[in-house]
Amino acid sequence: AAFFFAGVMLTEPATMPPTRSLRIVYGAFIGFLFLPDVHVGSFYFTPEVALLAGNLYAYAVSSKAKLVLTLKERIRQTADTFEFIFIPERPLSYEAGQYVEWTLPHTHADNRGVRRYFTLASSPLQKDIRLGAKFYAPPSSFKQRLLTMRPGDTLVISQLSGDFILPSDARRKLVFLAGGIGITPFAGMIPYLIDKKERRDITLIYANKTQDDIAYRDLLEQAQREIGLRVLHSFSAPGAAGGIGALDASRIAQAVPDYRERTFYISGPHGMVASFKTILRSIGIRRSRIKTDYFPGFV
Repeated sequence: AAFFFAGVMLTEPATMPPTRSLRIVYGAFIGFLFLPDVHVGSFYFTPEVALLAGNLYAYAVSSKAKLVLTLKERIRQTADTFEFIFIPERPLSYEAGQYVEWTLPHTHADNRGVRRYFTLASSPLQKDIRLGAKFYAPPSSFKQRLLTMRPGDTLVISQLSGDFILPSDARRKLVFLAGGIGITPFAGMIPYLIDKKERRDITLIYANKTQDDIAYRDLLEQAQREIGLRVLHSFSAPGAAGGIGALDASRIAQAVPDYRERTFYISGPHGMVASFKTILRSIGIRRSRIKTDYFPGFV
């Protein structure tokens, strides 16, 4: 029962607070109420009451807004990656790099259901809302329906969350480490900086199998021209031409000589994120200087 309580109920995305700091408070609060003999007068807390109290706290600090989006167009980024551009029914206030829950009802949904969590791949200063998605074979029923959407079709977003966002201090030196579709949070941050005409000391290292897998190529080239973004590509396929080679500790240190002065943002498949985090720790990067993207549930 305790395992189900801690591993399932407390980690349900629909009832979790939106940021890491609030989730820490959430877990500590419920953990305290879960302790034996915690009581107020003659009233003793039970696990059920502790969870209820925690969910009331999560509700109070979470976004409650739901927004209907209408598909405007779909753009192919690579052979298996698409960008979907939506028109919101009203403006959405968010920070570049945050994610939302996307709900797309469809018939014959598989066991993964009709909702997913995806990063907003757009600038908060843009009117459109953008979603970048990679399609694996066989695709889930959600992604099959997403791919068959036509202009004018709608879906709903809600539960704005996430603290994988740009630091408020524009002087901080950054490295963006992206793998594959993990480029999407940076596809929101980069146009935001372009829109603001804000130059920051940022190096983007984008890891893919081959050059054909590079998404948002035009955006990256624009950012190099207009805000001085430094872009390095890494290709892992044997014989892949160009780039700095498959990433390891020595290549990162060589590509970013002042790496000890920088904060690293890592986004991509779970295995890649874990691997890059281990590499960075091995070359002396403190945990406090490593931020990783967070996608609750299935994507």
